[in-house]
Amino acid sequence: MNKLFIVAAVLAVAAAAPSSSYKPVEYKAPEITIVSQSDVRNLDGSSNWSYAGSDGTTRDESQVQKKMQGVTYDSYGKETYGEVLGNTNKGSSYWISPEGQKFTLTWAADEQGFKPKGDHLPVAPVHVYELPVAPVHEYELPVAPALPYKRTGLGY
Repeated sequence: MNKLFIVAAVLAVAAAAPSSSYKPVEYKAPEITIVSQSDVRNLDGSSNWSYAGSDGTTRDESQVQKKMQGVTYDSYGKETYGEVLGNTNKGSSYWISPEGQKFTLTWAADEQGFKPKGDHLPVAPVHVYELPVAPVHEYELPVAPALPYKRTGLGY
């Protein structure tokens, strides 16, 4: 009975094994080419660059150097606050997901931080409620009685 069980197990494994004619299906991503591209660097530190792909993807970005208030450190690590040169950046991207959904993302980055905008980005909920107001008490403060004033001390 043991021999019969072993033969049945070997036959079951052989039936479950893939045949030698099995070939996995390979996924090949579609070829995407750049259909337009621009890159301009200026002597004042500003720049503009963009590209567009054959799949409809686009990206435009610009940067400008600007004087702004910020923190600098000297060679000893001492911190000072004052005028510094920094970059401001603006741009946009457009792409289509594999499911066919269209996305547009725009952004600005400056001394106030990074500010992205897009319909696909999550939005914090807005709470609409009235804040409680502290009660107002109307009363008169007591006034100290006026006492006679007399100069005293040296020289008087």
